[in-house]
Order: sequence, then structure tokens, then C-alpha cells
Amino acid sequence: MTLVLAVANQKGGVGKTTSAVNLAAALAMEGRPTLLVDLDSQASASSGLGSRQLDPPTVYECLLGEVPTVEALRQSGLSGLDLLPSNRDLAGAEIELASLEQRERRLSMAIAQVRNRYQTIVIDCPPSFGMLTLNALVASNSVLVPMQCEFFALEGLGAVAASIDRVRQAFNPALDLEGILLTMYDPRTSLARQVASQVREHFGDKVMATSIPRNIRIAEAPSHGLPVVCYDPISRGAVAYRDLAKELISRRLTQSQQRAVASAELVGESGEEASTR
Repeated sequence: MTLVLAVANQKGGVGKTTSAVNLAAALAMEGRPTLLVDLDSQASASSGLGSRQLDPPTVYECLLGEVPTVEALRQSGLSGLDLLPSNRDLAGAEIELASLEQRERRLSMAIAQVRNRYQTIVIDCPPSFGMLTLNALVASNSVLVPMQCEFFALEGLGAVAASIDRVRQAFNPALDLEGILLTMYDPRTSLARQVASQVREHFGDKVMATSIPRNIRIAEAPSHGLPVVCYDPISRGAVAYRDLAKELISRRLTQSQQRAVASAELVGESGEEASTR
């Protein structure tokens, strides 16, 4: 089954787009065909993969149903990674979607057209909870929340969790919190260690074991139109995102195995009940 993963946080400047771009690239490098959906009108994820000043069609036309999704796909420079790009036109989508039927499911409908091409679809959400982010959460299986290790980020984390819960109740019962990703983490500072400890204490195993360090190569890579995993593969930032991709794959495999065991046990119990009748 294709994993559709929204990378979301209502607070800006937490490494959301950087994490979406580099996780998508790292997943592709692990041999998983991956699509990166740029759902932010700033189009930073698109430029992070070398696509700048994009002409239509983009995700905007796909949301409005004006073109088939396959016509808007762009190849990245990395094998196994495609891009559904954005541009400034997407800024008007919040208003235009309001008058459309199934307005909160437009992205889900667009993704469904190409879903079977990919093992993972990563959605870079805008840094606000509006119609576009709602579309991303309705279309997704789970949410990855990047979080900078500072106290104000702790306050925002509660708002993100509440938003996910509201979407789960109203639109997407299958939506899950995949994990919280600590970004810009510097273990040398007591503040970073303290915030990380509090997050792990509150959210437990929902906090990803992998954290993303402060690393100059991560900051440099977008100006070259490359993910850091391609720009400097041996940098600390690149290694961290490769580790994150492996952790995500391992988590999903473990969950799949647990579901299979639970299903087998259920079938076994049903068989025993039938034999005693």
C-alpha cells in the first residue's frame, strides 16, 4: 500500500520543507519510488529540487481539476523521485477551493490518479492550517511533524496534534501521527536537550529516534537546487536524513507485520469458535 505522508507544522521556520525534500530524496535512494507534492505557494520544495519559475500545469491546476495529475508531474534529477510542483498561482487556491464540490478532498482525488506509481508520496504543507493543509491531511495516511528544539515549538506542537485529531474525527478516520521529528538539534545546548527530553516524555515512541542536526550543508543545498543527500552525501545532515528514511521504512514494516500477526490470530480464533459449534 502506498504511504501518503504529510509533512506539516503550523509554525514556520522548523525545517518543514527541508525535511519533506530530503526525506523524499532519501526514500528514493532507498529504492522506493517516491512523489514529492509541493503544496506551498512559495514553491520552496520545487526550487529545492531545481525547479524554478514553473509554468503550468502544477498542483494548482490539478486541485481545480483542469488537467490530469500525470500531466503535471516533473522528473527530478534523482532516479525514483518525481515532483508535483507548485508556483505562486497556488496562493489563490484557498479562495477558489471554497466554492468547489468536495473541496477538502481535491488533493486526494488528484493523488488517486497516480498513486499506484509510487510507494511513498510526501506532501510539503504550507505553514498554516487552511484549506490546502486540510486537503493534505485528508489525502494522507499519516503526518510527520518537524519541530525545532525550542520552548515556543512545544506550545505549537499541541495545536498541531489538536488539528490532526479534528481532521481524523471529521474527514479521515485513518489519519495517524507518524512521528515528531526534532530538527536543528544541537545536543551541546542544555535547552535543546531539555526540550527533546520533554517531547519524548510526553509523546513517547511517536518521537522519531533520528534527529536532524544543525548543519551548514543542509542550508547550502537548496541554493544549488539539490537535496542535501545529493549535494553532500557524507555530511551530517545527509546522513541524518538517510537514517530518517530507513527508520520510517522500518517502522512501516513493523506495523505491517503486527497487523498481519493480529489478523492471523483473529482468523485462528474464528476457526476455533467454528470447530466448537
